[in-house]
Amino acid sequence: METKQWLESELTSIEKWENDQKELWFWEKLGRLPFKILDRFTPEFIQKKIGLLLDELGQFIQTGGHYLTQEKLVLNKIQKHHSISSTEEIASLPIKVMDQVGDDLKKGRRQFATLQGATTGIGGIFTLAIDIPVLLGLSLKTLQEISITYGYNPKEKEERIFIVKCLQYSSADVVGKQAILNELSSFYDKENRNSKEMMSQLQGWREVVYTYRDQFGWKKLLQMIPIAGMIFGALTNRSMIQDLAEAGIMLYRKRRIMERLLDMNENHSQG
Repeated sequence: METKQWLESELTSIEKWENDQKELWFWEKLGRLPFKILDRFTPEFIQKKIGLLLDELGQFIQTGGHYLTQEKLVLNKIQKHHSISSTEEIASLPIKVMDQVGDDLKKGRRQFATLQGATTGIGGIFTLAIDIPVLLGLSLKTLQEISITYGYNPKEKEERIFIVKCLQYSSADVVGKQAILNELSSFYDKENRNSKEMMSQLQGWREVVYTYRDQFGWKKLLQMIPIAGMIFGALTNRSMIQDLAEAGIMLYRKRRIMERLLDMNENHSQG
């Protein structure tokens, strides 16, 4: 049984994690630097491939595109921990069950990203053109799976906006992270949620792709070396999906906890 005290304690832990995100690692700061050099030396066909991410992300926001994941895959994972028959029942599950499944998903996607990064790193700069859009697709599907795990439906447009915000958060700098947390506050209040306001927050959604690209930084420069790029690609993709999954779990977990606290307060006032 989840008590109000336990939920508030878990919420405090998440807020501590958010505060810890304000400090960027030295290497992450350094990773922002070489992109003028990267733009100058990156072949045109790779730059075009990166540009396609703009259109693909826009399509995902509007329709889900070809990135929508299968709910059944997540449902099967949840059924290993708890007996349910449909995804509609997930929202009422104990948060500890959601956390177990979320951790399983994070480990699985991290392993897949490691293998995928190693595979596309073999050919250096030429297979880098394949790696970037594949990693975007893996990122979106990972966040959708986490969304389902915590009882939300990624087929709904507002959920896809939240997913893009999670993607943006994972690759933003310190100032950007705080701004995104402020914007996400509207999602935590389900009664006063304004879909038009949420869409206006994404007017500059193209910046998501640019910050996402910047996250590659010096790591992807190292991946341009044939053969050796296999090691760098594996480590880079592993860490990026690890950070992304962690951010997604924390932000969705916070949202579910806050909604349950709100429900408890409403029931208490009515009683």
